[in-house]
Amino acid sequence: MSILCLELLFRSFNNRREVAAYAGLTPSPFKSGGIDREQGISKSGNPRLRKMMIQLAWMWIRYQPGSAISRWFAGFAGTKRGRIRRIGIVAVARKLLVALWRFATQGVVPEGAALKS
Repeated sequence: MSILCLELLFRSFNNRREVAAYAGLTPSPFKSGGIDREQGISKSGNPRLRKMMIQLAWMWIRYQPGSAISRWFAGFAGTKRGRIRRIGIVAVARKLLVALWRFATQGVVPEGAALKS
């Protein structure tokens, strides 16, 4: 969590898109003529933060199964393995990053998250 504080939370961002772009967790589309494809994530942001968020996303799925983000991942990936799960975990990392940023700046608890007293 210290990486999250040192790399992200001391900066000021205007919206969730800026937060995700800073971490390099935004999609990079390819559009040319009639071709419209997604090329994965941009990876143009902070690599340390991106790596930590991917690891944190796996832990979030495991230890917060009742949260809205974990339920979304379960619906997206289901029982699939491999590439689909990796794509989904990057989306979870992006959603979780934005949720934690909102919690730190606005005090909004992620939906369904179980907090300890």
